[in-house]
Amino acid sequence: MARPVKWRRIENIPAIPFFVPAENGAPNVPENILKVEELEAVRLKDLEGLEQEQCAARMEISRPTFQRILVTARKKIADSLINGKVIHIEGGNFTRNICPVKCLGCGKEWMESFENLEAIQKGNYACPDCGSKLVRCNRGCKGKFCRKNCQRCNRNEPKSD
Repeated sequence: MARPVKWRRIENIPAIPFFVPAENGAPNVPENILKVEELEAVRLKDLEGLEQEQCAARMEISRPTFQRILVTARKKIADSLINGKVIHIEGGNFTRNICPVKCLGCGKEWMESFENLEAIQKGNYACPDCGSKLVRCNRGCKGKFCRKNCQRCNRNEPKSD
């Protein structure tokens, strides 16, 4: 059985999901689908000029995985530029943020993706160990990964750190 794909942390979701060659505005132009994490890899390496180790750390993946993502992205971009194909940015295995959470029932702590935080806030998420629905963003998070998107940072009650 294959391992599940690890979520890649991204910091930038593109506002424009398509790039179309100017002279090929016809509806039947071939396209390359660039995954969001592939675009993030290109942004970190080529636009920000970071070393691969730094890029991999920011995306919370290994350096070899980062290299594979980057090579795939560059190949798709080169194909689109040389052959006049549309670049469509969508999909992938990514998360905007990863935040530490804690079960108030058994005390287990783990890292959780931003996408599951809404379910945690609504009480629709259970601890993987004890099944308790008393799961909260860990008070020690201090907004490091949640970037003020987590439950702890969105509450109106005063924070008691």
